[in-house]
Amino acid sequence: MDYLRRLPRLEYLAPGTLEEACSLLSTHGDEARLLAGGTDLLPQIKRREQHPRYLIGLKAVPGLDHIDFEPSRGLRIGALATLGAVAGSPPVREHFGVLAQAILTMASPQVRNLGTVAGNLCHASPAADTASPLIALGANLQLVSPVGKRSVPVEEFFQGAHRTVLGDDELVAEIQVPPPIPYSAGVYLKHTRRGAMDLAIVGVAVLLTMEVGVCREARIVLGAVAPTPIRAIGAESRLRGEKPDERLLEEAAALAAGAARPVTDIRGSAEYRREMVVVIARRALAGALQKAL
Repeated sequence: MDYLRRLPRLEYLAPGTLEEACSLLSTHGDEARLLAGGTDLLPQIKRREQHPRYLIGLKAVPGLDHIDFEPSRGLRIGALATLGAVAGSPPVREHFGVLAQAILTMASPQVRNLGTVAGNLCHASPAADTASPLIALGANLQLVSPVGKRSVPVEEFFQGAHRTVLGDDELVAEIQVPPPIPYSAGVYLKHTRRGAMDLAIVGVAVLLTMEVGVCREARIVLGAVAPTPIRAIGAESRLRGEKPDERLLEEAAALAAGAARPVTDIRGSAEYRREMVVVIARRALAGALQKAL
């Protein structure tokens, strides 16, 4: 069913602490869903793709909307920090521009002012725009449950389309990004059917570390071309220790396309998406290289 209906009758629960929220998740199990911005969840419920009896709102939990940066610790993004607030944060724009760039390709300003980075990750769409740059940046997620906390790399968070490692009584409390690497720069580009407010057909995040013209480290992360975001390991290895030129970037982009596992859907064939990986990866690599030099 692909059209929106009224919300069904739901019971809204408003915990005052993370511990209480986890306890409610444990108590109500699959009948409960967490509500932060609701920009993904509420339309799903209206389309009857989700059928919860309880919505556990996080708005009453204090301190979850923080965006904190310290040069020695890096960036900390709370579970209720909105996409718009993160993209507009001066430290994010200055030190983690690839993340801000990705967010600004998403949806509309109205949606970005409601939706959260944590929610975008937990929805676990293969085309989630925040996932690829956060993987490129080496980010971790702090997960909280009734038995304690654990840290999971964003790269290991996704198990498939709309599936994550989150337990039934577990939630994402914070996104933790390491301090920026000197002489590094990143770029996020995506290809869509429309110019704006559309899901990616192909998304590519690139982070390059350059020293005296030599690529010391490379991260290339592909989105929307596999069930989960994926690293283009072969392309990264090809760049390390080399002085990138146009030919090398073309080789790396072709290797990135080889790592893709796209499927055919209404937005394009698998072959088309793989070809577009070459184009978008080449542009992202060139942009990151220009910034890093």
